[in-house]
Amino acid sequence: MKIQVLGPGCPKCAKAEKIVQEAVAESGIQAEVVKVSDFQEIAMMGVFSTPAVAIDGEVKVVGKVPSKNDVLKWLK
Repeated sequence: MKIQVLGPGCPKCAKAEKIVQEAVAESGIQAEVVKVSDFQEIAMMGVFSTPAVAIDGEVKVVGKVPSKNDVLKWLK
């Protein structure tokens, strides 16, 4: 499983990445968490508001920090 945290590095983006990392650790699922900060790559995924999170290429949230419970649901 590949999880992408999309954002330029703003505080909300960092918080989203932290929550994703915590949820992955808590779930015990093997997942690669990747930070994507390149605007062209983010735009090619159809995301124009950050932070955003994508799992295996499917965008799950745009423009807000997800809750840990949200991320845990997506991982199942």
